[in-house]
Parts: sequence; C-alpha cells; structure tokens
Amino acid sequence: MKLNLNDGRIETIRQVCDILSNGDREQGRMVIAAGYPFRPKERHPRRYNDLQKLTIFLRDGFIDRYSGERLIYPGALKVISNNYPDEFPYHKNGKMTHGHMAYWYLFPTIDHITPHADGGDNNDDNLVTTSMMNNSLKSGYDLDDLGWELHPVGDLNEWDGLTRWFFKYVSEHRTMLNDPYVNKYFRVLLRSGKY
Repeated sequence: MKLNLNDGRIETIRQVCDILSNGDREQGRMVIAAGYPFRPKERHPRRYNDLQKLTIFLRDGFIDRYSGERLIYPGALKVISNNYPDEFPYHKNGKMTHGHMAYWYLFPTIDHITPHADGGDNNDDNLVTTSMMNNSLKSGYDLDDLGWELHPVGDLNEWDGLTRWFFKYVSEHRTMLNDPYVNKYFRVLLRSGKY
C-alpha cells in the first residue's frame, strides 16, 4: 500500500524549512496557511451499540466496503470457536498470536469514512462495514490518502454473513447461549427484527 502524499504537502514543509533557515518566520507562517493549513476538527464521541452496528452490517450486506470481500457475523465465528477451540481459537482481546486470523480478516467492524480523528461524525452515511484488519490498516487516514475506494453494498439474499445459519444453529443448540458472547449476538439478532 502506497500513501498518496505527493499532493504538495511535502513541498510546503520543505519550503517552510528553507524559509526558517533564512530567518523569515512570518513568511513561513503564510506558506503553511496557504499550502498545508491546520484545520481544527470537531470531535464526535463514538456512540453506537451492538444493534446499531448490526444495522450497518445488514445495510452493507456483510461486505467489507474497503475491499469488497465478504465478512461473517461475529456470533457465527464464536460458535465455530466453541466447537473447535484448538483448530479455531478465540481470544477475547483479539491477540493474533492466540486467536484465529479469521477474527481479523472476516470479523466485521464499523469504521468512519471521514476518520473520527479528523472530525468524522457518527451519521450512518459516514459509517461503513469493514474487517478488523482493514479498520486497523486504514487507521486515521482518508480514503484518498490510501488510494482506496468504497465498494458497493452487498445483497443480503446472496450473502448474509451467516446470520441465518447462526440463528438456526443456536436456536437448535440452546447450550450455546451459555456463552455470553454468543448470547449477546443472538439477542441482537432478535432485537433487529430480522428473525
């Protein structure tokens, strides 16, 4: 991945260094203001609950909007881990060395298109579904900085992130509800009115 930083920002900083070397602080101030100004960002608290996250996942069709790849409902991944703890381990803190990489590549999360750090708000049109891995890679960058584009939303009739399978399996294997993680994702599906 190559960042798209050749838009004059480096040249602006280079000019400011030359100006400072020549002792003209005021000229440097004007160059920064014109070429690479600081724009304070309004910070919006991150406030979305599990139902709001599910709503975004469903809206996006469990598609990673940054890669176009399919993602899997978190509860379904945990059911697999509960059945195959050695082959498909889960780690509560997402440690790559202790948990299966599927939790990084296939686990859906919410990301701000306009980064939260840059004042991006929590409106649905600024929130997209992405994997843990791509969320981590994107960090506080804009899509233009990374050369990324948004992929179209998916069709839930073609791919539902295994939500139907998860709901049916847990309904038939009620002992799975003893796991608080599975229970939480089961209840969220019930609250969504989807099942």
